[in-house]
Amino acid sequence: MSSTSLPLPVATVPPREDVSETALSRLGPGAEALIAEVRGHSPVSRRLADLGFVEGTRVRLLRRAPLGDPIVFELRGYRICLRRSEADRILVRVIAGKSQEPIAQRSVGATGATGADAEQ
Repeated sequence: MSSTSLPLPVATVPPREDVSETALSRLGPGAEALIAEVRGHSPVSRRLADLGFVEGTRVRLLRRAPLGDPIVFELRGYRICLRRSEADRILVRVIAGKSQEPIAQRSVGATGATGADAEQ
């Protein structure tokens, strides 16, 4: 009797007790997570992967627009804005203890100035 082993998924993030899974769009400001999966095989999903949203990448939600869309994220040393529908495609594992850390909210004015400079 021969046994046939099923192929294992490539490069999966192992489940851990100190993390929980959710859509990237559901993170709170300052929350950090590791990307577990980009759902789908559409051109948008492939483009998200091209932009660095790949398994194992650390991502942080910086802020949301007043109506909740778009959302600003930081990953791999740069910032990017995504629509909520795009962020819904990305499944993440929240890093325990990082979901409630507040970060400084900075606004960028038309001149590119930040913080108090943008308000003048």
